[in-house]
Amino acid sequence: MATYLYRLGRFAFRRRRLVVFVWLGLLLAGIAGAATLSGPTSNGFSIPGTESQRALDLLDERFPQAGADGATARIVFQAPPGGKLADPASTALVKSTLDRIESAPQVAKVVDPFAAKAISADGRTGYAQVSYDVTAQEVTPEAQEAVADAVEPARAGGLTVEFGGDAMQVQEPQSATEVIGIGVAAVVLLITFGSLVAAGLPLLSAIIGAGIGATAITAATGFIDIGSGTPILAVMIGLAVSIDYALFIMSRYRHELSSGLEPEEAVGRAVGTAGSAVVFAGLTVVIALGGLFVVDIPFLTQMGLAAAFTVVIAVAIALTLLPAVLGMAGRRVLGGKIPGLRGGDPEGESKKPSAGRRWAGFVTRRPVAVLLVAVVGLGVVAIPAASLELGLPDDSTSAPDSTQRKAYEMLSDGFGPGFNGPLMIVVDAAGAADPKGAAAATADAVRKLPDVAVVTPPSFNPQGDTALLTVIPSSGPGTAETKALVGAIRDAPQLGGAEVSVTGATAFNIDISAKLSGALLPYLSLIVGLAFLLLMLVFRSVLVPLKATLGFLLTVAATFGAVVAVFQWGWLAGLLGIEGQTGPIISMLPVFLVGIVFGLAMDYQVFLVTRMREEHVHGAAPTRAVVDGFSHSARVVTAAAVIMVAVFSGFILSSETLVREIGFGLAVAVAIDAFVVRMTIVPAVMTLLGRSAWWLPRWLDRLLPDVDVEGEKLRRTFDPEVPAREPELASR
Repeated sequence: MATYLYRLGRFAFRRRRLVVFVWLGLLLAGIAGAATLSGPTSNGFSIPGTESQRALDLLDERFPQAGADGATARIVFQAPPGGKLADPASTALVKSTLDRIESAPQVAKVVDPFAAKAISADGRTGYAQVSYDVTAQEVTPEAQEAVADAVEPARAGGLTVEFGGDAMQVQEPQSATEVIGIGVAAVVLLITFGSLVAAGLPLLSAIIGAGIGATAITAATGFIDIGSGTPILAVMIGLAVSIDYALFIMSRYRHELSSGLEPEEAVGRAVGTAGSAVVFAGLTVVIALGGLFVVDIPFLTQMGLAAAFTVVIAVAIALTLLPAVLGMAGRRVLGGKIPGLRGGDPEGESKKPSAGRRWAGFVTRRPVAVLLVAVVGLGVVAIPAASLELGLPDDSTSAPDSTQRKAYEMLSDGFGPGFNGPLMIVVDAAGAADPKGAAAATADAVRKLPDVAVVTPPSFNPQGDTALLTVIPSSGPGTAETKALVGAIRDAPQLGGAEVSVTGATAFNIDISAKLSGALLPYLSLIVGLAFLLLMLVFRSVLVPLKATLGFLLTVAATFGAVVAVFQWGWLAGLLGIEGQTGPIISMLPVFLVGIVFGLAMDYQVFLVTRMREEHVHGAAPTRAVVDGFSHSARVVTAAAVIMVAVFSGFILSSETLVREIGFGLAVAVAIDAFVVRMTIVPAVMTLLGRSAWWLPRWLDRLLPDVDVEGEKLRRTFDPEVPAREPELASR
């Protein structure tokens, strides 16, 4: 591996103009494709194999008139204090408003609240249901503006009018807060290298890589249905790992230059050694993201594959484009120093012990105490994770001053919390002797169940073999009572030979949570198993991969604790701009976060422990190898972690709830994993394990191919006097 990458680095250095031309050509092609081929993104998703999805598929097949997958909006009217909607003036305002909405673009039907008896008991509040002939993601801004304009006369006439529903979800443009992460990355790179040239090249290559990934995914929206959050998440991850990978190779290149090598040779050795770590670090991230296919939720698989694609681009950029631009810069990466900054060789030694060496010395002198403090501290942070509640975002988590949130609260106050989470009951009466009797019996049976407020009369398709009922629970959408009601309806015996199923947003939430919970263990088994084998191949050890996996579990537990404390409990919500928007954690977040965090955690494991192994293979005693390897890589790993935290933090203020929670979770996870797990717990455990950390059974050592990630073969090639690694080293 190291020898091949050494040759690749030198080739890119010598053919630098060709390599740069190819990558810039790919970027321009991506930009052209994104501008000419892109299509709309989607906010919808399906959950194959669940009752909710089967019910919707049945309605699409037999009852398309119901518009089960069409967008809906609710217009909520409220009379002023002391008045009623039945007052002639208020009634006239309501009807004129609905007439204007009915003529708005894409509107299929408007249900009058007076005709539907959708008026609260006190007579002050009522709502109109608006159905669209397109899906929620296809509702145009013009159609939404038409509704907003239509309600203004009623508001001017004294009524309070608010609206919500999936048709009214505004697709806000992604804010520019991501540039904060890039700005922080630039500052960290300047501090690390002390040179504008050295700091700019990793940033430039990362931006090109992220740009190619983003434009390719955007162009793909013209051919396949891609979720609105997918390109954003792909850019988030691609940009972060691109900067990190380029940073590690750049750091090693400067180290080799400072050792007196010529630029071409320095590039070759940097790519051969640090590049090997980049390849295996990238592979762990790709395995973790690509493994999301086992969850069998298409949009989640799509997100994982898109992000994995950007990681592959990041690795390829670091191994080819960066050596090419280094060839153009030559020794200038050592010059252009900024006054007041240390700069120089971030992996080299100075007369005064570095902070990394001092910290490694402290940890290795007191490994037991350090290990206990770190583990107990992470355990305390993880405590809120025990209260984790999962759900899907709805109008209740919108901004407190938004019309969607106000409409939600008006409905809850006027009709009860269950009106914001209706259940759709689909009665498949194709095999029933009396379809209408079976549907009526089903409605009567549901009315007798606990926590049921309203059951609408059955409505049939033209063929008369499928009926649709709407059930309004007494409790809110995310409560245990509503979940129990869904289960009770599904467990009820068939009546009259009809098959009954439950769907709707609330049922979808329950089903997706159950499916994700069931998929978590197989998913973890897949990615942990594959990554364990990969790390065993890299480090030629059994205990090092095991330690890496246990450290990852600590990181995940603490990360979930922080996410729950902020987004569910509301701690620091005002500081993060989400005050009043707390609630259950998005259902798919745990699985997605586990995958990404695992990949990124292994990144730092590979970068940090590879240097320790390199020192050990080259003859250092176990504790000395830990201290020397840590001191060589600590400054660069610290810089990489700060950059990644900054990039992820820039997405916390995103308008996409999923992106916002993932951005926060990843920022916290990287900080915990890099500074607590990898830079504190890892050296402590490695010290306690001593030489046994590198134990590998002799039979397994013979079976595993030698990937030479530490570059030992390269070192022997350049210096024939260096002895070969003893065959029994791995088994000692």
